[in-house]
Amino acid sequence: MTKLSSKTRNRLPAKDFAGPDRSFPIEDASHARAALSRAAHKGGAVESKVRAAVHRKFPTIGEGGKKTKRGVRRRTRSRA
Repeated sequence: MTKLSSKTRNRLPAKDFAGPDRSFPIEDASHARAALSRAAHKGGAVESKVRAAVHRKFPTIGEGGKKTKRGVRRRTRSRA
């Protein structure tokens, strides 16, 4: 994940934030994954809002599938 300076963060448009009050920046995939992780700790409405925003911008993040070498995601079978 690249370092996000306050100058760069302030220049980001509102659509690049997933949470309230310009929290949880999601300008790239690594920040989106971090936002999902941090929002999971908050729970509730914040988590739902962040998850929805991340999936709108990056539909393949957090699907639960496994990424292959070609970048194609496929579902993994659960072993019971």
